[in-house]
Amino acid sequence: MTHVLQKVVLPQERDPDLLPLYVDPETWSIIDEEHVRVSNRAHIGNVLGRHRSRIQPGRRVSFGTYFNAFPASYWQHWTSVREIQLTVRTSGPATILVYRSNGGGTPQRMDTREVTGQSSTTFDLTLTQYSDGGWMWFDIVSDDEVAIFEGAEWTTEEEPARHGKASVGITTFNKPDYCIATLQAIAANPDVVELLDRIFVVDQGTQRVDAEAQYPEVASALGETLQIITQPNLGGSGGFARAMLETLDRPESDFVQLLDDDVLIEPESLRRSVVFGRFTTDPTLVGGHMFDLLDRPKLHAWAEVVDDKPFMWRNLFQEKMPHYFGETNLRQTGILHMRMDADYNGWWMCLIPKQVIREIGLSLPAFIKWDDAEFCVRAGKAGYPTVSMPGVALWHVSWLGKDDAIDWQAYFHGRNRLVAALLHSTQKHGGTLIRHSRRIDIKHLLMMQYYPVALRNRALRDVLRGPEHMTKNLATAMPAARALAKKFPETVVHKDVDKILRARKGRQTFGRLKRNVFDSPTGFWLRWFTATTLVTHWFHAPKPENVEMPEVEFGKGDANWWRLPLHDSALVSAADGSGKNIYVRNRAFFRRAIVESVLLHWQLQWSWPRLAKRYRAHLGDMTSPESWARIFGESGR
Repeated sequence: MTHVLQKVVLPQERDPDLLPLYVDPETWSIIDEEHVRVSNRAHIGNVLGRHRSRIQPGRRVSFGTYFNAFPASYWQHWTSVREIQLTVRTSGPATILVYRSNGGGTPQRMDTREVTGQSSTTFDLTLTQYSDGGWMWFDIVSDDEVAIFEGAEWTTEEEPARHGKASVGITTFNKPDYCIATLQAIAANPDVVELLDRIFVVDQGTQRVDAEAQYPEVASALGETLQIITQPNLGGSGGFARAMLETLDRPESDFVQLLDDDVLIEPESLRRSVVFGRFTTDPTLVGGHMFDLLDRPKLHAWAEVVDDKPFMWRNLFQEKMPHYFGETNLRQTGILHMRMDADYNGWWMCLIPKQVIREIGLSLPAFIKWDDAEFCVRAGKAGYPTVSMPGVALWHVSWLGKDDAIDWQAYFHGRNRLVAALLHSTQKHGGTLIRHSRRIDIKHLLMMQYYPVALRNRALRDVLRGPEHMTKNLATAMPAARALAKKFPETVVHKDVDKILRARKGRQTFGRLKRNVFDSPTGFWLRWFTATTLVTHWFHAPKPENVEMPEVEFGKGDANWWRLPLHDSALVSAADGSGKNIYVRNRAFFRRAIVESVLLHWQLQWSWPRLAKRYRAHLGDMTSPESWARIFGESGR
């Protein structure tokens, strides 16, 4: 039986920005050891459909792109597939060239065929030389007349390790339009639907998905595959845990595919993730990459890891992300040819084998933040790896356009990182985590961001209470965190168009235009600046005129922790550009909060071994199907 591993696809939308992710009609050269684009004949008008495109006379088009090159190293490393076939269908005179790369990105030509008329050309290829990395792809060069690309697939005759379908779990809170768009994209692709057992839309909001005008049509198209589940807002972890629990009851499902609600999907990615999951030698979590929904050729997340010493997540090659495919394509980016092994994958898109859930349990009752990383780390310790799979991706608003480290989510950032470390850190007393956490508080306080410090101190107190609090406050922690914001005026985003907010000393500009002596202090100057600024904040009260009107204005990118402390007050742009926040020095709160932070962190340091034992002993109960069933029952399942 022939199994389609990967279909060659073209953009669903006539969006020129997306073209570099699918097809590459560019010519590059090396000038002064740099890759330089010397011509670009990309034109969305040459895309004739989801699987067809036009190659103009005398032109060369490469399918060595993110969505259409074949990630050979991942298939060789994680599956037993060794023999594959590439079939390319064309019409008109053309030359088809097949290439491979090694782990360093060096291209090597493997085969060439000249074709005429209506042609279906098959190349037999082996997966035996990709242990360090490498892709396969093909180029098409037209002759002196137009050639048409009619479609292509990467296939194998080898049998998968498992044949079950996947259930999809979409957790949503008041994002019905996004959910409808995702459901429509799935329904429009029968080859995706045939791999799905159920689509669970776990609706936790007040703006219901099934109340949308387009819902009846998409529900009719998906039939019994679609199931809407309503429950109170238990966060992402509560929604995804519900999808996991429902999938456990589905004998036809071998996997649950978790999807965020506010995303734009590439349907072929859903199909690829399930197919790859079927072929992996051992049950494996298959994660998708994240492109920026607002800058769609920009890749933000490839392979992500958790550094054990500070117990903090990051990209494997942090300095290389995000990567902008609009400037440098796949073939010219050597690092993207390396096989990158991940510790976890975000739950914007992650396929989880049902066997893993049965063995290690469901999501941690974390509400949001760190539930995905903790689950994948837990799975890895049980012998189930996570693969961050190239060519499997969606679009999601990146964290660069959010203020979630200083809004109500600061509680969950702080608490859940500590809980995950208590559960999994191998470092004595959590390594450098406690020191790093204390520094975060200091930075917030110096920047006059008092609300996140109040939340983080609350998080520390809850962590010290023990693991039982995780389940008890699952439904109440978020409302309580948001209610606390009313006590902190800096949380208000001022958007009043009738009154332009101004600063007494105007806008401060840095970056490439201007620097000051405290730009990114390091070494001795870092210690000196921190010490003197802490003393100043302890003793100095703001001048009345700086309380009445902000002293200076900063753009979001310039509002760093070593700049804001030099002023009594500041006007700072919100991350999404929707308005401005006003930060004003509050000596009394600063004194109380920094003392509390130091004492709580000291208490956590002293009690770390005992707390770690408690949390680890309680993990099975917190994540068991029975525990989650009780939570859903109490919330009106």
